[in-house]
Amino acid sequence: MAPAKWYENWFDSPYYHILYKNRDESEAEGFIDRLLDILSPAPEARILDLACGRGRYSRHLADKGYDVTGVDLSVQSITFARQFERDNLSFFTHDMRLPFRSNYFDFIFNFFTSFGYFDKEKDDLKTLKNVATGLRRNGVFILDFFNSAYVINHLTGKEEKEIDGIHFRIHKRVEGRHVFKTIDFRDKGKDWHFEERVRLFMPEDFERLFNAAGLHIYKTYGDYQLRPFNLDKSPRLIIAAQPQQ
Repeated sequence: MAPAKWYENWFDSPYYHILYKNRDESEAEGFIDRLLDILSPAPEARILDLACGRGRYSRHLADKGYDVTGVDLSVQSITFARQFERDNLSFFTHDMRLPFRSNYFDFIFNFFTSFGYFDKEKDDLKTLKNVATGLRRNGVFILDFFNSAYVINHLTGKEEKEIDGIHFRIHKRVEGRHVFKTIDFRDKGKDWHFEERVRLFMPEDFERLFNAAGLHIYKTYGDYQLRPFNLDKSPRLIIAAQPQQ
């Protein structure tokens, strides 16, 4: 059996949720609400939250009345999310490299840099092709990624955090075409080490991959206030795309 990938170990770990428990959820939900104002989904719109984690934002979307499906590779996260299922909200354990429904969704959202984790670019392309297949003819895909150029120029290096009595030591570095984040700490008498690794996709990389997947990029934004994208100044690269006609 092949060893587990970093994202399988880390996202299924309780420590992942401890480290990121203090994220600004109001900022995230504000971003989603602004996005919905622009997209104007129909009241009965079908939405896929791709790489939904524990389903917080799937629930936020479902609270607005949309028909929402959340999928994620993490068994632990989906097990947690399923306690919130209802008529217009369902969750499934699913690998985004595999097809999930065809010509079904009005919108597919991939929020908060939940892309670029795989060792091989062909797996990222598989994911995008599955997105194109899953969308209805005029459906919209939103991919929310960091601006790689901004990350390279603003990398923080080392930081330490104390959360729930655990002292996390975090180190970020750029190596080749990836940004790495290592997380080290001691808990319950044991030393722990985890790593995040995300590919540094540039706008031209996304243009090439989206085109190969049958997706047309029609708009880009540079932050959660949905201001225009600027390669040097924007912290995010938020892409809006539709299936090629």
